Amino acid sequence: MRTRFASRCRSRAVRFAGASALIGTLASLFPVTSALATAPAAAATAHPYAVHVTEAAQRFGIPEAWIWAVMRAESNGDPAAVSRAGAMGLLQIMPGTWGQLTARYGLGDNPWDVRANIHAGAAYLREMIDRYRDLPTALAAYNAGPGRVDDWRRRGRPLPAETIAYVAKLAPNLGTSGIASPAVVPAIPRAPAAPSWRDAALFVLRGDGASDGSQAAPDPVPVSQPGGIASAPVSSPSGLPRRPSSLDSHGLFVPLSGRSEQ
Repeated sequence: MRTRFASRCRSRAVRFAGASALIGTLASLFPVTSALATAPAAAATAHPYAVHVTEAAQRFGIPEAWIWAVMRAESNGDPAAVSRAGAMGLLQIMPGTWGQLTARYGLGDNPWDVRANIHAGAAYLREMIDRYRDLPTALAAYNAGPGRVDDWRRRGRPLPAETIAYVAKLAPNLGTSGIASPAVVPAIPRAPAAPSWRDAALFVLRGDGASDGSQAAPDPVPVSQPGGIASAPVSSPSGLPRRPSSLDSHGLFVPLSGRSEQ
């Protein structure tokens, strides 16, 4: 009798231990499940710039790690950083370069905006990769400007010591052996050019088909600036787009018969 009772107790103890273990296992799954559910949100909010870096990397077809590395080297994550040469923001964009990039990619009129600055830096790095087809040279052009790099490649002009150190610091962490393939790196979408008053008809034609005004002035010649791209005109010394409240009347009309048309 005692043997049966002891056997039953042992059996119940085993079942209780098994049930306790199962309950403990199930209970432990709930925090894990909760953590897994919140992991994407935590990752997205881990850094205030993360969403912009991801967006820029996808838009311009470059790895996020490249953007982060350049950001650390350029500004150490300071959105208000300004270099001695006048480069601005997280990715240290030169004023002239900013004007050209925002015209091409529709980045707005504020180079200090975190999202716009990150997109500008990613776009500029991608353009340098497309131009030189290897990462170390693209990094050198990002730092010193493509004009300086072209002089180095064509004429043997030494690159600045700062640029050499810049590439030596970044390139090993980003990988330097692969040349970007057109099949891997897609074309960059560009925003349509905004209409300009220069394209509008400013003068009324006479009956003989001639214009009352003189021939329109040619577009300004592209200006190359340190760290910039000589591919678009720079309209002001700072290169930053200006948002006028109204069009100035001066220069839009040509005097006729010794008097000014207003």
